[in-house]
Amino acid sequence: MKRDSPRTPPSYQVPALDKGLDILELLAATRKPQTLADMARELDRTSSELFRMVAALEKRDYLLRDAATGAYRLSMKLYEMSHTHSPVETLVRAARGPMRELADATRESCHLSVLERGRLVVVAEEPGAERVRLSVEVGSTAPALDAASGRVLLAHLRPTELSDFLAQDPSYAGLSRRKQARVRNELEQILTDGYTITPSAYRFITDIAVIVGLPEVGAVACLAIPRLAGGVNDGKEQQVRKLMQRCAARVCRELRLSSARPDSGPA
Repeated sequence: MKRDSPRTPPSYQVPALDKGLDILELLAATRKPQTLADMARELDRTSSELFRMVAALEKRDYLLRDAATGAYRLSMKLYEMSHTHSPVETLVRAARGPMRELADATRESCHLSVLERGRLVVVAEEPGAERVRLSVEVGSTAPALDAASGRVLLAHLRPTELSDFLAQDPSYAGLSRRKQARVRNELEQILTDGYTITPSAYRFITDIAVIVGLPEVGAVACLAIPRLAGGVNDGKEQQVRKLMQRCAARVCRELRLSSARPDSGPA
């Protein structure tokens, strides 16, 4: 009998598990509780198909049911499970102290992001000390190519991984060949530098983003500061970049990745 390749998803089906995962993913993607009829309609199934699975998930405390409306929502159980042995939690714990010192030194807010399923996800933030400051919500997401942090992380993917990403990214596919070449050139420059300083999509903001990682392990995360024009660090982008790279190196040491140099980028 032919065995499935380790890189190929299994060909067999597990209908009950599929139904359960469909329910969890639907409730995770919706902002309001869903009745059994709502879920059946969204998943193109009958209520009777989903009834036993919903009951089992409620019994195991994955779902909570509103007694008045009969609508279901996710409990905190998945959140608790994901944080029991979470690589992101380890990363955030290692980054918290260095990021706090960076925010104090620059008086700017800084945040940490990772790539998840082709999207940029903000996993930590430390607010700056200025009365007027920028803030990026933890948990917020954005298309990777649309953000400086996302481009830094994409630049540090393996060549095959980057090619696969760009081949499937709709915003990249919608660009002209000239603009696609410009994107690739930008990513190559970011890979060489280990950082980017670029105007944000929002007016009067400059994004400074540096890689958190090492050549032998690749990118772990991206550390970024969105800087307001005319703010305390106006014209001091390179000084701020160096402080950020020292912070990134400290995070690497906290993660026991290697003995990273304090300033790994070009002056």
